[in-house]
Amino acid sequence: MKNTTLCYLEQDGGWLMLHRVKKQQDENAGKWIGVGGKFEEGESPDECLCREVREETGLRLTRWACRGIVTFVSDRWPTEYMHLYTADGWEGTLAENCPEGDLAWVKKEKVPALPLWEGDRIFLRLLEEAHPFFSLKLVYEGDHLIRAVLDGKELPR
Repeated sequence: MKNTTLCYLEQDGGWLMLHRVKKQQDENAGKWIGVGGKFEEGESPDECLCREVREETGLRLTRWACRGIVTFVSDRWPTEYMHLYTADGWEGTLAENCPEGDLAWVKKEKVPALPLWEGDRIFLRLLEEAHPFFSLKLVYEGDHLIRAVLDGKELPR
């Protein structure tokens, strides 16, 4: 199992999105996601979040909120516990080059038209609805979401 963070920076009605197009053997290849990554030994979720955002964007977070825990189960990849964040405060200038892919500010209403994981659509909706802290389990076969459980209740498919 691995632990990761993922953050959606919010500004002027948009999310900072990362188009994953630069890494070899990337389980997120071609998808648009937030910024974040894997925990290093001894890191807390907040420490991982701040380090990963700085490495990928050049920005230093000053205000963020943990919004939920997402458990990914896949027939291709190890189980992952993702600590999901939003942020609306930071310092610095957005990096022009991210080692993971291409960064872009995308208006929230245009995000659903991007190539996203199906389960990401669920948690992005929860973020937009200001849903209280949640636990979401997403089960995939290949690229297909076959099961979603929100706060212990099966979501209709």
